[in-house]
Amino acid sequence: MRRIVARVVVTICLTVGMLGILGSNAPMSHAQAAFPTSVVNTQSTTNHIQNLHATVYRSPECTCCGGWIDHLKGNGFKIKDFRTPDIEAVKQKYNVPDNLTSCHTAIIDGYVIEGHVPAQDIKRLLQEKPNVLGLSVPQMPVGTPGMEMGNQKDPFSVLAFDNNSRVAVFNEY
Repeated sequence: MRRIVARVVVTICLTVGMLGILGSNAPMSHAQAAFPTSVVNTQSTTNHIQNLHATVYRSPECTCCGGWIDHLKGNGFKIKDFRTPDIEAVKQKYNVPDNLTSCHTAIIDGYVIEGHVPAQDIKRLLQEKPNVLGLSVPQMPVGTPGMEMGNQKDPFSVLAFDNNSRVAVFNEY
């Protein structure tokens, strides 16, 4: 039963994300104060980072996850790709807050990467090493890596989150 529910949720998320029905992914207003300003809304160039390894967990039925994996590979990441029918168990194991979930979860250098996070933001995370659990692009905004649809691009935020489910904007597009 749990697997069926997880598949239904992933299918709904994929459908809604593809149709662009969901509005802005802006975080709640309290998110800006959740972390030190060095984590929030700062732009920096990343130096070359060695040994970029990602373990990606995704539903066997999801197609957009492959596009995101290709994006990471194109940016120098080595990928271990695990297809699992129980993606919800993975999200629970790695403490991804329910309101920040997307279609796949990756572990990179101990950080949780949820959804279609751009490689540049992951590299910045690995360089700066802020005290966060990980990054998320909730839902599946059109125009994010793996969710490209021609020239269409929804505005979206990359959110940092910690073990207490505090959220802050890491980058905005």
